Amino acid sequence: MKNPYKGVTGVKRLTKALGYSLAGLAAAYRGEQGFRQVTWLAAICIPLALWLRVTPAERALLIASVVLVALVELLNSGIEAAVDRVSFRTHPLAKRAKDIASAAVFLSVINAAVVWFVILLV
Repeated sequence: MKNPYKGVTGVKRLTKALGYSLAGLAAAYRGEQGFRQVTWLAAICIPLALWLRVTPAERALLIASVVLVALVELLNSGIEAAVDRVSFRTHPLAKRAKDIASAAVFLSVINAAVVWFVILLV
């Protein structure tokens, strides 16, 4: 069965996808404190990584670790929004989904901290 909502192809599809992506970034920035914090962290850390005297591979790792935190925070926000869409009532599965998504953010932050620590101080 063909999906009636998947008819757009080519450059038009890419343009629409870019618009949806930018709308998602804007919605996350407006509605999610965690994403705003990560955005400001990235605004500081990425230029710092470009300025530091490190190898190109180290620079890539520094930047990628910060971008990974932002990506995981976006996924966490999406999961929370989807769970909240279903119901605001407390349910064990809703709590589990939100806790697991939050744990993913936590691990990505730990990863970034370890990457920055190892490259800059070890």
